Amino acid sequence: MRILVAEDEHDMNRLIVKTLEKEGYGVDTCFDGEDALYCLENTEYDAAILDIMMPKKDGVAVLKALRKKNHTLPVILLTARDSIADRVNGLDSGADDYLVKPFDFDELLARIRAITRKHSPHASSIMSVGDLTLDTRSHKVQREGKVIELSSKEYAILEYMCMNLGMVLSREKIAEHIWGYDYTGGSNIVDVYISYLRKKIDGGYSKKLLHTIWGSGWMIKENL
Repeated sequence: MRILVAEDEHDMNRLIVKTLEKEGYGVDTCFDGEDALYCLENTEYDAAILDIMMPKKDGVAVLKALRKKNHTLPVILLTARDSIADRVNGLDSGADDYLVKPFDFDELLARIRAITRKHSPHASSIMSVGDLTLDTRSHKVQREGKVIELSSKEYAILEYMCMNLGMVLSREKIAEHIWGYDYTGGSNIVDVYISYLRKKIDGGYSKKLLHTIWGSGWMIKENL
């Protein structure tokens, strides 16, 4: 999954990004509300974490602008203010959750899982493609009950493909979703990771799940 972190305190921003990346999330980051709104309007995300007290445009204003365009992206608001009025205002503005600083990073991760699960078509944390299973909570991947060890990027690509089961995903779409603004066009990094995944997911199995759609991209599906 790809998440936007908008937090103007640089140390806090860095810690959140480090925590999310360690869990395998793709992360874009910014430090003010105007940049946050630009990213949200021009990039596909699975969730956003917005600090309320940001320069140029505060988190609630960003959220209201997003919701005004009927954007249903899951959003967590961060704030140092713990009054009931502040929480009510944030939730009434369209936030899915509200977290008061300082907070435990395990709680932040749990809340991200909760809001993305609520908006996901997958009711369970387990996604299946034939005899392949992927647990979005533990990041455990198995085929025929055998555990498959994946790197964080390999897991992120596989999860993205499973969430878009049966859909063709282009090189650019995968790269932008997983690497975000760090991706430089023309790089073959997606091809390299797809090759790694194919060896781990389909190697030794007669039924292939990861398919190349020549000229378009890749898809994961039980039967092509």
